[in-house]
Amino acid sequence: MEMNVDLFDSIINTSQDCVFWKDKNRRFLGVNQAFLDYYGFKSADVLIGKNDEDMGWHSDPDPFMQDELRVLSGKSTYKVQGKCIIRGEERDIIASKRPLYIGNEIVGLVGSFTDITDVIRRKEKNDGSQVLYTIDKLRKYSFFDKIIDEVNLEQILDPLTGILNRSYAMKFVRFLIAQKIPFTFSIIDLDNFKHINDTYGHSAGDKVLATVSKSLAEFTDGYALAGRFGGDELLLIDLKNIATKDKTEFFENLYGTSNVLRKEVFFENGGAFVTGTSGCASFPEDSDNFTHLFGLIDKMLYLGKNMGRNCYKIYEDEKHKYVEIRKIAKNGIFKNMYKLRTDIEYEKEFESKLEKIMPQLAEILHITDFYYVDSNGKMHAVLDKKFTADASDLSNIMEEDLLSQGSLDLIKKHSPKFYKTLEEKGFESVLISRIRKEDKIKGYLVCAVNRSLRIWQENECAILYYLAELLADETV
Repeated sequence: MEMNVDLFDSIINTSQDCVFWKDKNRRFLGVNQAFLDYYGFKSADVLIGKNDEDMGWHSDPDPFMQDELRVLSGKSTYKVQGKCIIRGEERDIIASKRPLYIGNEIVGLVGSFTDITDVIRRKEKNDGSQVLYTIDKLRKYSFFDKIIDEVNLEQILDPLTGILNRSYAMKFVRFLIAQKIPFTFSIIDLDNFKHINDTYGHSAGDKVLATVSKSLAEFTDGYALAGRFGGDELLLIDLKNIATKDKTEFFENLYGTSNVLRKEVFFENGGAFVTGTSGCASFPEDSDNFTHLFGLIDKMLYLGKNMGRNCYKIYEDEKHKYVEIRKIAKNGIFKNMYKLRTDIEYEKEFESKLEKIMPQLAEILHITDFYYVDSNGKMHAVLDKKFTADASDLSNIMEEDLLSQGSLDLIKKHSPKFYKTLEEKGFESVLISRIRKEDKIKGYLVCAVNRSLRIWQENECAILYYLAELLADETV
């Protein structure tokens, strides 16, 4: 079908973008209906033969003039952001322009623009919501560049956090897989989030989610997009850090000096130190399909939680291929307690009991050695028989039968001798249970790891407390 003038007019006048065309002196030749509606003109007669400067549309017209001169020299522009004065109000727009040819000669230019003022203003709102990804930022990714003019930004972003909502985060992941674009996919679960909600209220929980999301989006700006999977779980789609070495360095920074996942968040009624547990895997290195990839990530997240949270787990085929979460989950606390009790029953000496259960404790508590402090305040290692140290002031911090610490600050202040021993061994987090028979304190069991801010889980605390109860009749 041959293109005619009526058909051309019909096409451009159904466009929602403002379309215009100019001669080689940058004077208007025509505009579409959306353009007229935007400026409030009844017809194009008011601007035909005039340029932007004649119309007074820009507080600084030079960038627009230079932009159009480049187009008239043969270079196209695509979605350039700028400002335009509409009926006395300055508005934000993005515009695309390209040269018009007759044969090989450039005779003018054609362009279109759309208004993004509301998006920009929403970003600057102070009503508890935030917008962390603007149209311009999303356009850098081909998936969003194809849909951003047809889908409202509010449909793409999570209203509380301002990052991608679950639906569009998953669509983005599936697009990357379909296009065979390598990326690393992570789930980040905020630790003990329910406790924050229950203690400080849901507004505090909302602030934690918004604060961590903002830090995550800013830290990964330019190469990754964050999303909210739901509740206290966030997603990260990273197109830069694909190799294992790169992923390790990324997470070390994320959990280190970046102040993203280990940070203090303050509320009107208090504050909380917020941490997170992460699991990740990469496409196509670890899996070539969405379902399997997501399963690997979920597995890594589970392992991270099982290791005491506040840590990250990166999928490695040799290490994790045969790990079955279902079997780990079935190996519950009562089964562990039963095995501890039966193992201890068949050993006569205190030290031999600890040696017997050491493999099980190493697996449950993720420790490499286990320590006990005798009634004289001397600290011993189960595996390293030559190790002894002074822990005679340990009792200063044991007001209860159980103490879990993600740092050594309390110990440094009240038990300097015990602190010195832990510091020399490179330990940063401890779990301690008192061995007590009625009112007589017979010693202490000590789990220590060289990972700071480890969150000791309830089942881990229960196991150590139960073990101390079993050993209460023994001589330490």
